[in-house]
Amino acid sequence: MKTQKLFVVALLMSALLFGSCGQQRSAAYYDYKSKVIATELDGSYTIRAWGRARNAIDAAEQAMKTAVYDVIFNEIDFASGTAPTTTGTLRPLLLEVNAKEKYADYFNAFFDKGGDYKKYCSRKQERTLSTRYKKTEAQMQTQLTVVVYRAELRQRLIDDNILK
Repeated sequence: MKTQKLFVVALLMSALLFGSCGQQRSAAYYDYKSKVIATELDGSYTIRAWGRARNAIDAAEQAMKTAVYDVIFNEIDFASGTAPTTTGTLRPLLLEVNAKEKYADYFNAFFDKGGDYKKYCSRKQERTLSTRYKKTEAQMQTQLTVVVYRAELRQRLIDDNILK
């Protein structure tokens, strides 16, 4: 009987010991969604976007790509309290089903390194020290404030017969 109690106690202690040794997960591995933080009267939107890459420069470029990509393909939520007249989400430019696959060649060239997506986004309204970095041994994640010129991007897609 005493041996059984000792065995149960040892089993519970080992379960607690090994249970507390769970994998520590860095915040750099989580996927964050872009948020609209401001709208301008010229048709541009200030978006808080995330990018993940091997170093800070590539992560910042990836965040800019993410912001433009989200404006084209995904709904973006407005950050709370940022746009009092606008609530809900910013609708994507392309509502067509399977538009990514249908125009894959066009968008692969558009989002290529040094591609035309850079013409439709800017970091000019970024405040000092507003960029956040989260780093692990393998990657870096950057939160970046990006201005996306949605009206000009929409006109480009119309001119290229992507958006009708």
